[in-house]
Amino acid sequence: MQQNRNPKWLILTLAGITNTLAAAAPGMSLSVLFKEISSDLNLSLVQVGLIWGLSALPGIFTSLLGGVIGDRFGPRRVMLVGVILVGLTGALRGLADDFVSLLITVIVAGLLSPIVTMSNLKACGIWFPSRQLGFANGILSMGMALGFLLGSLLSATVLSPWLGGWRHVMFFYGALAVLFSIPWYFTPSVPQTTHQYRAENPAISMRQAVKHIARLKNIWLLGLTILGFGGCVQAVLGYLPLYLRGQGWTGFQADGALSAFHLTSMIFVLPIVLWSDRLRARKKLLIGMGLMAALGIGVLSVADGFIVWGADLLSGLVRDGFMALLMTLIVETRGVGPTYAGTATGFTMIFAGLGNVLAPPLGNKLAEISPGLSFVFWAALAVFGVICLSFTSASQPGSALQPVDLLDAENNS
Repeated sequence: MQQNRNPKWLILTLAGITNTLAAAAPGMSLSVLFKEISSDLNLSLVQVGLIWGLSALPGIFTSLLGGVIGDRFGPRRVMLVGVILVGLTGALRGLADDFVSLLITVIVAGLLSPIVTMSNLKACGIWFPSRQLGFANGILSMGMALGFLLGSLLSATVLSPWLGGWRHVMFFYGALAVLFSIPWYFTPSVPQTTHQYRAENPAISMRQAVKHIARLKNIWLLGLTILGFGGCVQAVLGYLPLYLRGQGWTGFQADGALSAFHLTSMIFVLPIVLWSDRLRARKKLLIGMGLMAALGIGVLSVADGFIVWGADLLSGLVRDGFMALLMTLIVETRGVGPTYAGTATGFTMIFAGLGNVLAPPLGNKLAEISPGLSFVFWAALAVFGVICLSFTSASQPGSALQPVDLLDAENNS
């Protein structure tokens, strides 16, 4: 029994794989399947942009809800129900027969996916101390990157021909997500130490948690950072395969560029987070990585041939590393910690949802003027996020347990 008293590494592995196959791969599959879907449902480029962007719309509402519920009831219970509902709603996309029905089913599918990812972030905040939190979040981001890679690499070129079309791909991913309820059922809810249990279950209401987080200026700035950077990346991921096909690339080459983006991101995420733990300078690294991504995406507006690959890899190199460090920075912000980890990440994900909804259709609209102009707009959006980040004064690593003490002070006052 001794070896099972603190199974945090097993839980982290399960959380990373859940991110891969239940959250990231099903969502990214749309990007490479849009060519097939557009032909089947007769969709325009703007309609594709709307579907890709509005897939994030429910996250504006459910990210915060998922974070608050995770803080209140614990991530394991939320995850157990969440993966089942994510699978069932994701499979609904395969039943669409026109633009409106696809849009509705995509929105429904996106309604619960943030709850799964928020629960995983909350689980890391509970099970891992601050000195390991960056690494743990890096594993979660690596799981997302692997899912993005598999979804973009296999969905259109392997799964669709093998399963008999894009509809069956949706059904396949839905069934896979539901199966994850089995291992989550057998995981423990909380660590056995009193201090960590108290970190997960403080005597606070959902309303108090939201009110507390909404008072933190840094959280608002970090939310705007995610709006700019996340919206930029989300839009580029949906547009790049279509853009490259329009430039004369084959479907295999266009999907390969997207896969290379995710592969590079997955390879570098752990070195980045480990480097940040060693340097204790997350903010400086984030600013540098944000500018690298903006540069790479901006270059795509005028790049051709081999330069496209260089710009693609430059921006992909930092994508998941950026998000892993940003999630860690949110938890380490003074006034957050494991007590409010779910609420804080959910609150900032509202801004991510706004960016993901607005950036794709706005950029795709600019493509009607010039195909490369979309990348210029999205690069500027990433720079906006970096500027917002530069105004934060987040705590350094090692401060993640402060909010428990702050809560005691509030309760005694």
